[in-house]
Amino acid sequence: MPAASAPRHVAALPGGLSAHVWRGEALARAGDACVPTGHEALDRQLPGGGWPLDGMVELLQEQAGAHAWRLLSPGLSQALASQAGPLVLVGAPHDPFGPSLHAQGLPGERLLCVRTDRPAARLWAAEQALRCAEVAAVLAWLPQARSSELRRLQLAAQQHRRLLFVFRTPAACQESSPARLRLLLDGAEALHVHILKRRGPPLETPVVLPAGPERLAALLAARRSRSPAPPPAHITPLNRRPHALDRAAALA
Repeated sequence: MPAASAPRHVAALPGGLSAHVWRGEALARAGDACVPTGHEALDRQLPGGGWPLDGMVELLQEQAGAHAWRLLSPGLSQALASQAGPLVLVGAPHDPFGPSLHAQGLPGERLLCVRTDRPAARLWAAEQALRCAEVAAVLAWLPQARSSELRRLQLAAQQHRRLLFVFRTPAACQESSPARLRLLLDGAEALHVHILKRRGPPLETPVVLPAGPERLAALLAARRSRSPAPPPAHITPLNRRPHALDRAAALA
């Protein structure tokens, strides 16, 4: 019997069909149906080089809301720049901090927040937002959603070509998911992005993103390399003079 690792020979496909065939050992090509994440190291590991415009991205994190804007704001700012509609937040755990998001290219007047604690209402609002032609992207916090419910959102994102990010807890790793991309986020300072599911070979090590914006980190590193190290400080000891408290301690 041939070895399990022996390569398989695939017959040539007629009519240029080979360009549309995805092989499991390579990243799928999404053409122009994606938005760059703004993180070069992450783009290199994602099919098409960015966030898919025709499928759900599932983000798993222990603390709801942690790392979300640091990861998503560069890509979302590009989406808002190319469309006039809002960025819809469904069930966000915290109110967005306007000045910080504005500095990252996400003006507060472009954010539309849907506040409800009912899981069914969140699912309904997310699906309706995906079907709205003016919406640029949808972020939905759905910790209790079932796989069948997420499949409806996946189909809506695919049909209407919308950016869709769904946030759940790491416990969801035990369940199947219809998401095109499934990422686990952790890390206190540097952000570790574990790619659990993608159209491509498995990635054993996480993608590590800097704690702050990459452009700012590069600028600070360049400044440190150009600036000479300061000379060591020379401390001249003062002439010690007897103190009344010292005399009192000696007499005790």
